[in-house]
Amino acid sequence: MKTKLLFAALAAFSAAGAAENPLWMRHCAISPDGNTIAFCYKGDIYTVPSTGGNARQLTTNQSYDTNPIWSPDGQQIAFASARQGSLDIYLISKEGGTPKRLTTHSGNELPVTFTDNGHLLFRASVMPDATDLSFPSSQFPQVYEVNTQGGRPVLYSSFPMEDISVAKDGTTLLYHDQKGYEDPWRKHHTSSITRDIWLSKEDVNHQRTYQKLTSFNGEDRNPVWSGDNQSFYYLSEKEGSFNVFKRNLDGSNEVQLTHHTQHPVRFLSAAQNGLLCYGYDGEIYTVKEGQSPQKVNIRIVTDQTETELAHQIRTSGATEIAVSPNGKEVAFVLHGDVFVTSTDYKTTKQITDTPEQERSIDFSPDGRSIVYASERNGIWQVYQSTLTEKEEKLFTYATGIKEERLTQTQIASFQPQYSPDGKKVAFLENRTTLRVLNLKDKSVCTAMDGKYEYSYSDGDQWFQWSPDSRWLLCGYIGTGGWNNSDVALVNASGNGEIHNLTESGYNDSNAKWVLDGKAMIWESDWAGYRSHGSWGAESDIYIMFFDLEAYERFRLNKEELALMEEKEQQDDKKKEKKEKSEKEKAIKPLTFDLENCRDRIIRLTVNSSHLGDAVLSPKGDKLYYQASFEGGADLWVHDLKEQKTELLLKGIGYGSLTCDKENKHIFLCSNGGIKKINPDKHQIENVNFEALFNYRPFKEREYIFNHVWQQVLDKFYVPDLHGTDWKFYRESYARFLPHINNNYDFQEMLSELLGELNGSHTGARYAAPGATLSTACLGVFFDNKYEGDGLKIQEIIAKGPFAVKKTDVTPGCIIEKIDGQPVLKDIDYYPMLEGKAGKNVQLTIYNPQNGKRFQTTIKAITTGQQNELLYKRWVKRNEKIVEKLSGGRIAYVHVKGMDSPSFREVYSELLSDCNRNKEAVIVDTRHNGGGWLHDDLATLLSGKEYQRFVPRGQYIGSDPFNKWLKPSCVMVCEDNYSNAHGFPWVYKELKIGKLIGAPVPGTMTAVWWERQIDPTIVFGIPQVGCMDMRGQYMENRQLEPDIKVYNTPEKSLKGEDEQLEAAVKEMLKEADALKNKH
Repeated sequence: MKTKLLFAALAAFSAAGAAENPLWMRHCAISPDGNTIAFCYKGDIYTVPSTGGNARQLTTNQSYDTNPIWSPDGQQIAFASARQGSLDIYLISKEGGTPKRLTTHSGNELPVTFTDNGHLLFRASVMPDATDLSFPSSQFPQVYEVNTQGGRPVLYSSFPMEDISVAKDGTTLLYHDQKGYEDPWRKHHTSSITRDIWLSKEDVNHQRTYQKLTSFNGEDRNPVWSGDNQSFYYLSEKEGSFNVFKRNLDGSNEVQLTHHTQHPVRFLSAAQNGLLCYGYDGEIYTVKEGQSPQKVNIRIVTDQTETELAHQIRTSGATEIAVSPNGKEVAFVLHGDVFVTSTDYKTTKQITDTPEQERSIDFSPDGRSIVYASERNGIWQVYQSTLTEKEEKLFTYATGIKEERLTQTQIASFQPQYSPDGKKVAFLENRTTLRVLNLKDKSVCTAMDGKYEYSYSDGDQWFQWSPDSRWLLCGYIGTGGWNNSDVALVNASGNGEIHNLTESGYNDSNAKWVLDGKAMIWESDWAGYRSHGSWGAESDIYIMFFDLEAYERFRLNKEELALMEEKEQQDDKKKEKKEKSEKEKAIKPLTFDLENCRDRIIRLTVNSSHLGDAVLSPKGDKLYYQASFEGGADLWVHDLKEQKTELLLKGIGYGSLTCDKENKHIFLCSNGGIKKINPDKHQIENVNFEALFNYRPFKEREYIFNHVWQQVLDKFYVPDLHGTDWKFYRESYARFLPHINNNYDFQEMLSELLGELNGSHTGARYAAPGATLSTACLGVFFDNKYEGDGLKIQEIIAKGPFAVKKTDVTPGCIIEKIDGQPVLKDIDYYPMLEGKAGKNVQLTIYNPQNGKRFQTTIKAITTGQQNELLYKRWVKRNEKIVEKLSGGRIAYVHVKGMDSPSFREVYSELLSDCNRNKEAVIVDTRHNGGGWLHDDLATLLSGKEYQRFVPRGQYIGSDPFNKWLKPSCVMVCEDNYSNAHGFPWVYKELKIGKLIGAPVPGTMTAVWWERQIDPTIVFGIPQVGCMDMRGQYMENRQLEPDIKVYNTPEKSLKGEDEQLEAAVKEMLKEADALKNKH
């Protein structure tokens, strides 16, 4: 479908002048007196009268400012700002001025609400309380309280609470929960992960109680107290789109206040006089109970903060290359544009200058044309740029270049490649159909139907022309061979002739013609070590011969080959020069002995490895390849005659290896740069370039928006997009683009658009710069009740900095100084740890038990390292609980992720001497984010003992030895995602055992996360739906446990796990039943 330009109606809009009707005003909040609304627009904080009018800009910093909230007296506004890289909390007067920074941790903090005029609450993932048995994850941020004068933040709630609304008593809270991962802007879903509204009260002992108020199986969120403190307003999707509802605390007198359709109501807030404020469709509304909503007409006059065109000189950032036939030029793609640079000088020529994306470049055999794909007007098509001046030979210095569009279809066409004779261009249509274009008459034929391949991510297909321009090597999955692809030989004439060359149950790919078309090399994992669990295997390079004579010649040893070459040279001398005419040197049509080609296969690499690309020398005596044995990719050479393997160059990186025509140099695009390798001299040098790039941020975001929309239309796992009116939403969201000048807002807008699909694995992500200096961690829990100077240690985390060396530091000790700086009770100590991860930190310690003061030095760790220690601590605590409750009869393992390392950990623990003789096992998959491990785990847990090994009466083992042979159960929760939904489903479907815990949302769909031409932006498409044998997709089909148990907040905070206790009870019951049976 042809994409129309979406901004004709907005042509009169000028970003530099007054925005009469600003759109994409987000995170609005009404003042307590109801007179003023604060909101975020273009990354700054504004205020406007609640009746409308001219908005006042409070912040003008170039960094992103968001999430304004009002103090109870209406005099101050707290907000989050990325001024120091990560989001910190700032405070500003309602009249404006210089904001005061309140938080300093390098993580992200978001303001939630004020508890009084002097204190506010914010969310951050720093450190849970030591007694909290909740899963330690950034998905579950804590709530902290900080003084409006700054100082040390205090843990307010270890339990995650979002959108807290504080009652008049200052302690009773309304909030919505956070059960686990799902994109926050997803809409219309009904599952166990959706938010519910809770009431939390504080008793006389300052202990909190928690009561769930809403039970709708979709989204209820953003509660706000009404004036009577007996009822509340909130947002719910119970009647379709998000709207404003009101109800009493006991659930009575529910009323719907707004009736918007098609778009969600967001950001609900309330004034003391009952005036409500919210965002809808990029604008701001107010409403009072019993009245109709009123749009707040806002006028903003501001200068343009982002340039429409910025000229930049780029010296890195290349993503792919093509080498000219003479080796003097390299074409490359940088940020979606095509450039050509000299291999000897920095001189660089820009070939395309578009906000859209170009990719898949190739030089014509004569070096006078470059072909590439470009996504213009919403459709990928093939284009060619050609030198127009006959005397000009190089693009780098050309004055005349003409572009023409080669394909004229409304079907995505990309990945063009010239035939060696220069007469044809092969390309992919609709991602997998291999088509051939005749450059002379522009006729197109189909070489291979797309049904024989599947494209998971754009660019994952490969093919290569034969030297005689009559054949193509390409990938081939046939019917149902997605997980064991083959190499096919395809006739380029379009006669439908296809030969599966490899016919293997393994993965065969990336084939290349060698030895003048008499053979091919390719990559296969046939002999490589495979991952113990999940996908992945080491690979090798193989060669297959289509010609018996070439096969016999290749197998000659060094001496035999030297004798043969000497004889051939003598024969050549006898020939007259006229016999060496160009006519005779013309490439003859290839012939293939396909019947016996699989008998002529030789493995070329000596050791399997994680391979990159490979090239074979023209004589076939040396193989150059990238392999990773020690981390990064290195360049290796294997001498096939000497049978010697040598490390040629270290740390070159992965990327396609491209030779020049004379095969003297190998070119590589890696890590944004271009490298030129001389394999004979073991030399590597950079091909430097200076590319003039024209950055058009508004136009680029427009392109990315259209690209995302089209990709979803082309690749979503069901063609009806869950019934979403995708064209309508494209037009609805496109109107916001001129009002967005930063990637924070852009990511949020894309997520709102993608959220309309009601699909898992979608939404957009923005990789923000983050703090320059990260806050280091010390690997301890501090006592959150301690109010004196210093930091009182409550618990030393196993394997943390204090645990790996003898320090005399014990729980109860107080850290008085960090690197000589006193840690006073009201002082924020995080700045003392900035940038110190991995470095020695000197601590002054006071031990109250013996009165000693001493100094010790530890090596601080990163947040990621501490989070890993917290995870291991959580697992160990669960193991101890199971050990205690079962009296040592039941084993416990947790599956962290659906990947090979996690499987190895489970396998090791499960079949260890400690666990294999226990009577049953609890396999905990709670809070697992997915991967691909369902079949491995199901196989591991489905073992049935069929024989024993008993030499001379001694039992030494059973078969199967590599499976669990006893009862098991699997623990699940709302935070299981993707394959962590798939595995429990398989476990239940195959009747291996029982599921225990909370229902799992239906998210078993394979995703492709696609990085954009702005590499800080990625988005997801759920594109491979998993269907059960009854024909039902697992997406959006909730999985119910056999034994349903929820963990309550009160017990989790006290260190109790009700789900785990239920699992132990069930496993003891099954173990007893099995024992009684025998």
